[in-house]
Order: sequence, then C-alpha cells, then structure tokens
Amino acid sequence: MNWQQLISNKRLGQEFRHAARLDDRSEFKRDYDRLIFSAPFRRMQNKTQVFPLPGSVFVHNRLTHSLEVSSVGRSLGDDVANMLKKKHPELKDTLFEEIGTIVSAACLAHDMGNPPFGHSGEKAIQTFFTEGEGATLQPLVNDAFWNDITHFEGNANAFRILTHRFKGRREGGFVMTYSMLASIVKYPFASSLAGKHGKFGFFSSEQSIFQRIVDELGIICKNEPGEPLCCARHPLVYLVEAADDICYEIMDIEDAHKLKILSYHEAEDLLLGFFDDATKELILKRIVEEGVSDENEKVVYMRARVIGILEHECVKTFVEHEDEILNGTFEGSLIKHISPMQREAYKRCTEVSKKKIYNSNTVLDVELSGYKIMETLMRDLIAAAVSPDKYHSQQLIQRFSSQYDIESASLETRIMAVIDYISGMTDVYALDIYQKINGISLPVI
Repeated sequence: MNWQQLISNKRLGQEFRHAARLDDRSEFKRDYDRLIFSAPFRRMQNKTQVFPLPGSVFVHNRLTHSLEVSSVGRSLGDDVANMLKKKHPELKDTLFEEIGTIVSAACLAHDMGNPPFGHSGEKAIQTFFTEGEGATLQPLVNDAFWNDITHFEGNANAFRILTHRFKGRREGGFVMTYSMLASIVKYPFASSLAGKHGKFGFFSSEQSIFQRIVDELGIICKNEPGEPLCCARHPLVYLVEAADDICYEIMDIEDAHKLKILSYHEAEDLLLGFFDDATKELILKRIVEEGVSDENEKVVYMRARVIGILEHECVKTFVEHEDEILNGTFEGSLIKHISPMQREAYKRCTEVSKKKIYNSNTVLDVELSGYKIMETLMRDLIAAAVSPDKYHSQQLIQRFSSQYDIESASLETRIMAVIDYISGMTDVYALDIYQKINGISLPVI
C-alpha cells in the first residue's frame, strides 16, 4: 500500500459531484465537524463506558471517552506525520499531512455503534439469536445475515451507521471521506471469519461499500476470489486503536480511584510503573513543588504523564514498523510492540483492571441489569417484527421512527430495523422503554 493513495479526501456518495464550499475547512475537518454535531455522537453521553452513569462522582461515559481518544489520536497522527515526512520528503505538502485530523475524526466515531450497556448489550443481542427465542429464526434468513446478527459487533455497527442509507438519508450515509471510513474498520473482514473472538468489520449489507473503499484506497485484500472478504487494515487503524487502548486502560485507573475501587497507593503504583526510578522521583518531586495535595489531582497528573509516554512509544513503534504496516504483515496492536518497561506496566494495569475493576460489584450490577433490559427489548421487538399483524406488535411498531424500515416486506430488513433501533438507544432510554413495555411505569402527563 502507498500513502499517496491511502489518504484520499473523496467522499462516499459524493464521488461525481462537488458541493459548494463556504469556508476553508479541509474535507477531513468537515468529517470531524459532522460527527461532533451528529445525533449518534451526542447520544453517547448517555451510554455506559465501564462504570454506571454518574451520581455524585463523575466518571467516563462513551462521549467523554471518545473525546479523549480523539485528542490522543490527533497527537499520534500529527507526530507520525512529522516523523514520516522526514523519512519521505515527497509526502510534504500533500494530504498526508492531515492524518492527525483523519485519526481524530475516526476516534470520535469508533464507539458510535456500541449499543446501550456496552459489551453486555452486545452479548444480549448476540445471544438472543444463539441461545434465546431468536434461534428459531435461522431457517428463515440467509447464512450471511445470520452470521452478522449472531456476531453483532459495535465496530461493524459504527461502519453501518456512517455508511448505510437509512430511510430519509441520502446515498452514502454521513457522506464521509474514504480514508476516515477505512480508519475505523478495526477488523477488516466479513462476519463469517469472526471466529471465537466474534469480531468483524462490516455487515453483509455494507460489504459492497467496504469493497469500494478498499478498491479506491488500494488496501491489500488477502482472500482468494469467491472467498469471504478479508483485507489488511488501513494503516491509520493502528493509530485509532492505540489512542483507544491508551485512554480506556489508563482512564479506567483514574475512574476506579475516584470511586474508591482502587486505593491511592494502588493507583500510584500502577501509574508510576511506566517510568524508571529517576523519572518516578522527578514526577513525585514535581507534585510536591506544585503544591498538589489532593490525591485525585495527584492521580490526574500521573495519568497525564503516562498518556504522554505511551503516545510517544506508539508513534515510535508505528514509524519503526511502517514497512510491515504498509505491506499488511504487521501483527497485533502498537501497544504490544512498545518498549518492554511500558509494555509490562500496561499489562499489569490490564490484569488489575480485570481483577478489581471489571469484576467489581459496581460494574457487574450494571452488566446484569443491562443484559436483562436488552434481552427483553430484543424478545418483544423482534417478535413484533416477525409477526407484525398482531395487535401488540402494531403497538410496539408505532414506537419506531420513520428512519427504521420496520414495515418492509423483507423479514431480514425488519429484524435489522429492530437491531438498529435498540443499538441506537441510550442506557436511560432503553430502561424507559423496558419499563413501559413491561407495565412497570406509566408516562407522566
């Protein structure tokens, strides 16, 4: 693959026409602005990241997480661009210089397809078809569609939201640039190749769109003709992934400390583990010199230093492995290839997070409640889509807005309309609909 082709400002759905421009923003900045002002992005403020939505202590939700990932992504892209321009002078004064903006926009969008209640919501959608009443639908749909819904995945759903022509929306969905869209496809292969990890990049309904992007940008395809589509990642995916890896792991440590799941000394030990002894002393000395006495603020300062060193390490790794990345032979994430000290410290954070954070009662209670809510919504709304002529089905169908093709003659289209509707809900809205359809609450007039 080559950078000149990989970075394109051509827009999906606008290939043969050009809209009048009233300002000097680049096409990639337009991508960023369209996402910031979009309803799916705004809804992420009410979607769980890890911990319950805030009470007296504010922790991250999907929106704040995405904004932070976008900030780190911009730094990663800008620093990579500056280093690679020295290595490849021909990239100077080309669209390549804007990769920081592309990565930043892709980071905003990377979680837009996540359903309510995070991974618990994903599992509820998947298991409704593999373990629940939805299993009886398999003979009624094609194999590709069945693979899609039984492996339902937030990453693939984000690509669908950005590219699918829902009712009332123009061709090309959000009409984003090809390079930005390619940068969010973390798993660039069909659902039939998802395997045990359950990850894939696009639903079968959007495969032809992804193929257009692949062809336009010269992305390497690894499948033989007639086999399921399987491609190399667009190189900028590694930077989007690194920004996400850095933020969710390190910010979860900060949130866990705020919620007193981790003590100050546990958080300090984890965060200072990224530095040698001399740097640790300098960090602690600076905290004293700045007069920082609040433990939360001390953790904030250490967290900032950790993000800085991980960003530097990931940039260095990307530049060192540029040839492998462009050849489609690089394996794993950038985090897995950083310097041993930082890699071990990151691994330790991951282990502690799994043991003390993700398995804490606070998090498990959200997952249990969220799973039950999502399971019930799937059961009742899919039943309405399968048997739309029933009286109660008609009542439920009236809840759908006009963008969802819930009255299509195609069963697959109706099922997907339900998944689109539910996955787009916020946690609070999902709870509200759950309570109403179960007669637990009545609307207040």
